[in-house]
Amino acid sequence: MTTIVITGCSSGIGLETAKYLRERSINVYPTARKAEDVERLKRIGFDNAMQLDVRKSDEIAAVIERVLELEGTIDIWFNNAGYGQPGVVEDITTETLREQFETNLFGLHECTRQIIPVMRKQGYGKIIQHSSVLGLISLFGRGAYNASKYAIEGLTDTLRLELEGTNIYAVLLNTGPIESDFRKNAIAKLRENVDIEHSRFREQYLEKVKGTEKKVPFSEPSIAVAKVVHRIVQAKKPKPRYYITTATYLLGGLKRILSTSLLDRILIKIG
Repeated sequence: MTTIVITGCSSGIGLETAKYLRERSINVYPTARKAEDVERLKRIGFDNAMQLDVRKSDEIAAVIERVLELEGTIDIWFNNAGYGQPGVVEDITTETLREQFETNLFGLHECTRQIIPVMRKQGYGKIIQHSSVLGLISLFGRGAYNASKYAIEGLTDTLRLELEGTNIYAVLLNTGPIESDFRKNAIAKLRENVDIEHSRFREQYLEKVKGTEKKVPFSEPSIAVAKVVHRIVQAKKPKPRYYITTATYLLGGLKRILSTSLLDRILIKIG
């Protein structure tokens, strides 16, 4: 039976992917940062759910050790954990930017760094890196998140070259807008880390806060990502990257064919 470890399963994409794969007889080890989320996973039948804060190297090592003890192999590792920090670049402190990178990039990198020796030893494996459409294009007011996803792109593109011929595959997911708690959590981060009242972008921020419940164009349910992950699980040789949602195909295509100036005009209207 195929064994997969998924980070960031407290809700949304991680949780739906864990449930979708379990229903298709995949051996899923879901993880979450908070103990209460791990308990909730156990209540819905994931007895093997584990606590994992990807910012903590020792917790990553403990999860890997425990899964290997129980299963002998880890076939797939899905680096899904992450969050969005809104705010224009001039309003984001360096510390806030660093926090964004600690989870979205450095945590992903530490998980990747620790799982590669396991996969080299067993002679195969797949590492799924959750990037974004915002790893391909940038949107106004999302500099920290944009930067973290662009960094994932560069790191994984390099890793793919370094893993050539090893039977270990590094796979990027470029996900567009997904129906989940992501936007709600992002607004909480905006309130927490940005001085909205004293920003020259105050009105834009307040509009963003008021629009939290609005449906984002081209958004799709979390199951759209779960289905792609399942395809990767089944694939003998997965593709290097997978676009998910119409928005990703549309914006990724525009980046390839338009000049930077023209694309910027479009992205400013979207943002």
